[in-house]
Amino acid sequence: METVKSTHVGAYGFIIRDGRIALIKKARGGYKGLLDIPGGGIEHEETPEEALKRELMEEAGVTVTNYQLLKATSRTFPWNVDENLIEDLHHIGILYKVEVLEDTLKSDADGLDSNGCNYYEISELKKSEITPFALEGLELLGYKINE
Repeated sequence: METVKSTHVGAYGFIIRDGRIALIKKARGGYKGLLDIPGGGIEHEETPEEALKRELMEEAGVTVTNYQLLKATSRTFPWNVDENLIEDLHHIGILYKVEVLEDTLKSDADGLDSNGCNYYEISELKKSEITPFALEGLELLGYKINE
């Protein structure tokens, strides 16, 4: 089995309203099946803030009106791309707390990375259901997530 090393850099937004957080269900990649904060890769010649706004429109269908940098963080983990390939991923995330214009989210899948975006009660989330970046950001914002 072949192993390749890669690095992914993305901007991600925490949309929190009335004790609920906007999360997407990952459709592919190393976090497939987990709930994650909307966001994604920074494209060539794009700033992190531009990527944040574009990705949140694509994945959640929302317009960012205000944002605050929480933290830049990273994780390294291997995942099986297929039966012949392991990707050793260095995932760098720039995490923001954001305010958005819209009250509703795009709940349908984007056909790429997400199976739709919905609000979830933060008090009902479990650590095993969410990605490391989602957990780290929620804890940074003062939320305690259930085991």
